[in-house]
Amino acid sequence: MTDKTKTAGREINPLLKQVLELGPPLAFFFIYLRLRDDSFLIAGTEYSGFIVATVLFVPIMLAAMGILWMMTGKLSRMQIFTAFMVIFFGGLTAWFNDERFFKMKTTLVYGFFAAMLGLGLLQGRSYLAYVLSDVLPMRHEGWMILTRRLCAGFTVLALANEFVWRTMSTDLWVKIETFGFPLALMAFLMLQFNLLQTYMEHED
Repeated sequence: MTDKTKTAGREINPLLKQVLELGPPLAFFFIYLRLRDDSFLIAGTEYSGFIVATVLFVPIMLAAMGILWMMTGKLSRMQIFTAFMVIFFGGLTAWFNDERFFKMKTTLVYGFFAAMLGLGLLQGRSYLAYVLSDVLPMRHEGWMILTRRLCAGFTVLALANEFVWRTMSTDLWVKIETFGFPLALMAFLMLQFNLLQTYMEHED
């Protein structure tokens, strides 16, 4: 199988899967660019373009996840947790008319992942192995090394988000949130897998 990804007994084109996963953040980015200089009077309350873009992002993300679920029959725990955080903090952002709630969401998501991995390490376990061992065969030592490094990586991203949104403009935060953090995480993971090749288990 070279052109499709199999998930939960169903097949989905990998390009479509990427569109459904990456499309909503990109949609938020372009909606924000379009609305950032506008303000909207809704039910007697004035909302900035950022907050309106945040509110619009929620149904776009839920629609994409719904399509992905219908096509694959499954959503990962990470996807479900991220969706909950987006809905919860998006709702707080709109309710209190305060963009800081949505910006803090990224810190809490990365911080939660770091905390969960750290909890597993304290127990001498790798929760990464529990989730990914079926698709990435690797010896226990490799999983523990990767878990420690990824725990540290998520901690750095959480702290970086706090620094960015508290000290820099909303424009810059949106760009870093949409492109900077995901690309940094992807590059970090690729580097780790290259460094951990010696721990990979290969079939004869």
